[in-house]
Amino acid sequence: MSVPTSSPAPNRAPIEILISPFTRFARLEAAGGILLLLATLIALVWANSPWEDSYHAIWHTTFTLGVGRYVLSWSRHIWVNDGLMAIFFFLVGLEIKREVLIGELSSLRQAAFPFMAALGGSIVPALVYLAINKGSVHAGGWGIPMATDIAFALGVLALLGSRVPPSLKVFVAALAIVDDVFGVLVIALFYTAHISYMSLALGLLGVGVSFVANWAGIRQPAVYAFLGVFVWFAVLQSGVHATIAGVLLAFSIPVKSSIDKEKFVSKCRRLLDHFDQAQDNSSEAHALIHTLESQCEKVDTPLHRIEHSLQPWVSFLIMPVFAFSNAGVHILGQIEASVRDPVTLGVFLGLLLGKPIGIMLFSWLAHKTRLASPPAGVQWKQIFGAGWLCGIGFTMSLFIAGLALNSDTVVDMAKIGTLAASVTAGIVGSLILLGKTPTADKEAASA
Repeated sequence: MSVPTSSPAPNRAPIEILISPFTRFARLEAAGGILLLLATLIALVWANSPWEDSYHAIWHTTFTLGVGRYVLSWSRHIWVNDGLMAIFFFLVGLEIKREVLIGELSSLRQAAFPFMAALGGSIVPALVYLAINKGSVHAGGWGIPMATDIAFALGVLALLGSRVPPSLKVFVAALAIVDDVFGVLVIALFYTAHISYMSLALGLLGVGVSFVANWAGIRQPAVYAFLGVFVWFAVLQSGVHATIAGVLLAFSIPVKSSIDKEKFVSKCRRLLDHFDQAQDNSSEAHALIHTLESQCEKVDTPLHRIEHSLQPWVSFLIMPVFAFSNAGVHILGQIEASVRDPVTLGVFLGLLLGKPIGIMLFSWLAHKTRLASPPAGVQWKQIFGAGWLCGIGFTMSLFIAGLALNSDTVVDMAKIGTLAASVTAGIVGSLILLGKTPTADKEAASA
């Protein structure tokens, strides 16, 4: 009997061997959430160490960028929150458009259940915060506990592995995207102070030009990138938060390919036949490869191409940098004060209790009124556990806290509440999802 031998490993360049651990990590579904957590922990440790001043010095140092009289001179912290986060919101806008057109929100039947769950998960936390801060000058922070951090929530679900059905991950993703829609609307409508209508009109004109470019069939991402910088600068000057520019522009990105499927398949088959007959490394073979590459670009939609290109930058750079620049809260010596602070309590209880209660209540009402039903294969206990995970409000909550509250001390109180609630919600949600689910729950969910 012959002994099977393993095939020799393919020859790999030294650089491929060196970067292979990083490549494997990047492919992990929870990789973005892990980096986000690591950046948060580093910021917290640094801000509570004897070198705290050096941490704040990094982000309060002024950085100037511009040409001629069009110059922006901001602290690095503002560049992160108003500049890099515009790219994050642009990606959010792309995800919203994709889900509405071809994803889980593309039909009323599919969208109804996550929409109702997200509605409850936004209203109840805001009411909890308002109940605790009623009559306070800080009552305007009601938007802070409304949001869910999709990266952290999906990262935790990924770490739970096969104990979580794929349909629950889809439900949480859809819920978080609807949550983001509410968050964007809240920022645009309630956290904008003074408006320059001329600058806003220029920004909207830029968005209109982008829609015209879409209608005209322009598919080069560079065109939309140029328009994006113009829209961002105009909206920034208008007084409306610059991140809204990212969402507005995202809605204008083409979602249809330049050529249809049949034409693409037919042309690629002819090109491959010619390539098969061409000599290796000949000029004809290289020309066929470039033509085939251009056909692949034409059949891929600009929305998908841009989203696919931006996702690694947002997950592995922009979000960790945002966490690193915003999560550095000095907690030592403030724990006792934060426990009694109404802002901290409003954010903490809004996220930790308001989220799961709101999601479960509105989900149950949607089911009972037959407006919508839970996704197939998802049990009520799992929805309850997912509701707790949605109490991880890290990114958007920290972001809105900076917009809603004027005092740095009060913002720190809100951040402490956000961090404490996010950690607790993640642990409780994970324990619920890891527990055994009664059969009755399964029957109730499928009823």
